[in-house]
Amino acid sequence: MNKVRNKSFKRGYAVLKKMGREKLMLDQKAMYPEMYEMSVAHLFGDVWARPGLSLRDRQLVTLAANIALGRPRGNYSHYRSAMHVGITKKEICELIIQVAHYAGWPTLSLANHQFGEVLKQEADRKQGKNLDKPLLV
Repeated sequence: MNKVRNKSFKRGYAVLKKMGREKLMLDQKAMYPEMYEMSVAHLFGDVWARPGLSLRDRQLVTLAANIALGRPRGNYSHYRSAMHVGITKKEICELIIQVAHYAGWPTLSLANHQFGEVLKQEADRKQGKNLDKPLLV
């Protein structure tokens, strides 16, 4: 890894830790380490670490975009990150409603389903249930 990319990687990994997502994308690392390094360095070290928006704001924007696009994967970890950085359940539900009005009401159904699965999995884990079950991503 070159010197510039190494700095970006370190910044990116620090962002992932703040979001509670340091174990994210390990499937990329296992498949092809350079893919993982690029994702952490560029996406989180160069984009998410930029000044101008707070980590909280970036998480809200990302959730809104992913909900609007009806992403079948990826939202689960963003819901977790949102809660990890202090975004409340009520705020996430309001975000889902707001996005649904612009992106189409079916996006609300998918987002509600995904967020509900995350909330259930988190509740189970707090009660010591399904700890061996992998987290939804």
